[in-house]
Amino acid sequence: MKKFNFIASAKRTLKIESDSISQIADQLNESFTLLCQKIISSKGKFVTMGVGKSGHIAQKISSTLSSTGTPSIFIHPTEGAHGDIGLIEKKDMILLISNSGETDEIINILPSLKRHAKELVSLTSNNNSSIAKLADIKIQLKSKKEACPLNLAPTSSTTNSLAFGDALAIALLEAKGFTKDDFAFSHPAGKLGKILITKVKDLMHTGNSIPKVSLKIFLDKALLEITKKNLGITLVTNNNKVVGIFTDGDLRRCINKKIDIQNTTIEKVMTKNFIKINANSLAVDAAKIMEENKIFTLVVEEKNKTIGVITMHDLIQAGIL
Repeated sequence: MKKFNFIASAKRTLKIESDSISQIADQLNESFTLLCQKIISSKGKFVTMGVGKSGHIAQKISSTLSSTGTPSIFIHPTEGAHGDIGLIEKKDMILLISNSGETDEIINILPSLKRHAKELVSLTSNNNSSIAKLADIKIQLKSKKEACPLNLAPTSSTTNSLAFGDALAIALLEAKGFTKDDFAFSHPAGKLGKILITKVKDLMHTGNSIPKVSLKIFLDKALLEITKKNLGITLVTNNNKVVGIFTDGDLRRCINKKIDIQNTTIEKVMTKNFIKINANSLAVDAAKIMEENKIFTLVVEEKNKTIGVITMHDLIQAGIL
């Protein structure tokens, strides 16, 4: 077998498809704005349809829309012709995806779709095609060429449709002010759901599990408390108020400076200006703060009062990282 440069082939494909996406960005016009406005004001579902590769893209677009605040379902045109059109209501919009705009399975049910839905939207490469002519909103995306060297396998054209779906979903998300909490509401399971709903207060250490020492204690005694509680940190208090922290990192610096731990009070070497996080913050935000500041623990506050400690180990153990 002749030696083949697989990487060169892959790079050529990626270059063609990335160029194609750049080209369709310039093809967006007021039809896209109208589509977004109609979807936002719609009281119904956004139904997507397509056959073959376009069907797979339609399913992905529908899934992305649903997870970002736009209720959507996918209906296969063939199944639609055999009863699934009954899922469509008068208040729904339908997106018909067909590169040629001449997909028979869609054309055959167009009259029924017109009767059942509020509006039809076409996503084709030809606004003069049979499907586009009957659409209320026409989106035209043209690819100069497919990445397939035979110009047969749908490649650039399907990538364009997929990218268009993402652009639509994000435009709607931003316009609606969709938040992390909204996203979490529709993603309750798996690691993503855990990241979006787990708060600092769900993982933090509280009460007697938090190491605490007084301001005037000697370092060697403070180390016993750190070791006993095993969090790599101790809070330093004065009249029951937290005034500083002392961490494993502070201890290493003391050792490097040859500080006498038996005759030095923790007050002299503690960190006074320490980083805090609110108990109601997302745990993933705590991870970000730790990573950015290269630290492994955070003091947790609520209503300006220290109530806990959270560590990087807690986040890893909970599957946040």
